[in-house]
Amino acid sequence: VQLQASGGGLAQAGGSLRLSCAASGFSLSSYDMGWFRQAPGKEREFVAAISWRGGSTYYADSVKGRSTISRDNAKNMVYLQMNSLKPEDTAVYYCAAIYSGDVYQQRNYKYWGQGTQVTVSS
Repeated sequence: VQLQASGGGLAQAGGSLRLSCAASGFSLSSYDMGWFRQAPGKEREFVAAISWRGGSTYYADSVKGRSTISRDNAKNMVYLQMNSLKPEDTAVYYCAAIYSGDVYQQRNYKYWGQGTQVTVSS
């Protein structure tokens, strides 16, 4: 079972990045999926989540209106489109799979990816 996050990199403020999360060893279609991030010296925090069919999405206030989470169950992929990037978006971004429970709480997530670094310069 593995989640592989990718798509991070260096971007300028105001720019965009699209993060991808690929699952292997299990099917994402049975899981709600989430993105979390951890900035240097800070705790990991919730960014966004999407229900297993994609019908419901959830966002942290800090990214709402600037980010879109989506999924393609046929490809076993989840995405996070981030626009209007800010320097405070700089963090390691993690994708995770949750079978049940509050999607805002990271303790409820069963599988975690290794993270992808996003750095936003001002």
